[in-house]
Amino acid sequence: MQAIALIENGGPEVVKIREHPDPTPGPGEVLVELRAAALNRRDTLVRAGVYEFSFPYVLGSDGAGVRRDTGEEVVILPSVAWGDAEEAPGPEFQILGGPADGTHAELISIAAENVYPKPDRFSWQEAAAFPLAGLTAYRALFSRARLVAGETVAVLGAGSGVSTIAVQLAAQAGARVFVTSSEQEKIDRAIAVGAEAGVNYLHDGWVDELRALTGGTGVNVVVDSVGSTWPDSLAALSPGGRVVCFGATGGTEAQLQVRPFYFGQASLLGTTMGSPREFKALLEMIATGSWAPVIDSVRPLADATDAHSRLEAGEHLGKLVFDV
Repeated sequence: MQAIALIENGGPEVVKIREHPDPTPGPGEVLVELRAAALNRRDTLVRAGVYEFSFPYVLGSDGAGVRRDTGEEVVILPSVAWGDAEEAPGPEFQILGGPADGTHAELISIAAENVYPKPDRFSWQEAAAFPLAGLTAYRALFSRARLVAGETVAVLGAGSGVSTIAVQLAAQAGARVFVTSSEQEKIDRAIAVGAEAGVNYLHDGWVDELRALTGGTGVNVVVDSVGSTWPDSLAALSPGGRVVCFGATGGTEAQLQVRPFYFGQASLLGTTMGSPREFKALLEMIATGSWAPVIDSVRPLADATDAHSRLEAGEHLGKLVFDV
């Protein structure tokens, strides 16, 4: 089969379509003929060697296609072997696309428990675009931050796949949503899909601007995938607010003032991906909602190098999707 199989780490130039052995389903596995797949920031980190796996392996966590044994149209849950607990994944947990072969290929063999019916109202490209980003956003908002209708939430870094779906899910749940970005175009796009307003984080005092949008009280929840912004995220909270974190795009270290943290009764919550139970709940929100994943562009697998470059440059608005 044709696949984006890594044989070395490096920049976008190492991402090439290659011949890779067809997968053979093992016990409890099914074969899926992929119709579309999506790119995530994790793919760029894996490619760059942030996570070290044995070569070769196929990139890609998100995909949708046809189950070969039944002909069913399906979407793939990229959270593998989560375990029985909801609080955190178990020791066998991994994310599809390294070390296990992922979705940037014509075929994938995957555990039957990781295959779900494709949402009827989504195209192949939309179905491929939501699983990792949607599941990450769902767990961050609802399982970890416990967001409820009527609360306020700030989503940092408008424009990414996770942040865009986080805006859509929070708005569907009845929250007031604000965003940050360095580009007005991305703020405007977030407003178009459910945000109320946004601020430019390049401005001095952007935290004060964000608080002003709430009448000065601060937001109940901050969704932070930047990492280095933890001090600002905590400063943007109302008393008793929650910061939920799942990324470090801006850096892996942050220095916090301890007294304001505990005097403000703040919570700092970590999260990653989500469980099968949360994926089912996400599918229910999709079934009852009217939103769809925002897609930046659709291209063939052969153009994966350009897609990696575009994502790393931060030029994208929404998800980068491959037709397979």
